[in-house]
Amino acid sequence: MSQIALPLVTAATAEAIVTGPSLDPVIAALGAASDWPFHTAVLSGPPRSGKSLLARWFVQSGAGDALDDADALPEDTVFHRWNRAQADGRPLLLVSRRAPGEWRVHLPDLASRLGSALLIEIAAPDDALLLALLESQAARRGLVLGEGVLTFLLPRIERSHAAVEALVATIDRLSLERKAPVTLALARDALAERVHGVADGNWQPRLL
Repeated sequence: MSQIALPLVTAATAEAIVTGPSLDPVIAALGAASDWPFHTAVLSGPPRSGKSLLARWFVQSGAGDALDDADALPEDTVFHRWNRAQADGRPLLLVSRRAPGEWRVHLPDLASRLGSALLIEIAAPDDALLLALLESQAARRGLVLGEGVLTFLLPRIERSHAAVEALVATIDRLSLERKAPVTLALARDALAERVHGVADGNWQPRLL
């Protein structure tokens, strides 16, 4: 499992970014902030894909500033932060679930500025990242997923960060309910529950 530890945190509260080949271009782009056009980039990706965690790593590493949920903020707030980045020459990362072209922007000046920013998109996880996410989520919950369980789940799970999180939460719940370790049969039942849309109603998402 490959991870990037967040700096400036204690061991007790440390978080890590789980990485894989599909995320490597994102990490590379964040590490080259000095080359961004107009000192600005937009980081977009699906829910639970680690956008906020990546933004925190970006800020804490000293590479620049970040504005989370930028597409939900007042347009003048985003506009002023963009102008400040130009005046200070300090990179600004705008974090959003949507690419700038999907924002409903009414300020023409802001629309043109967003169009000039570098777009950094988080893609769907590849096999290596899916496996790392399964292992990471299981470790956080104190679960042991054997090689047979991982081999079974990998080609069958929906290829999204949120799906991995939900599936491991379901596995955890079933393991607790049955007072049993995670067997292939239990993993199969958990996968079937998620596929057929049976909500457990209790799992709480955790940031990837």
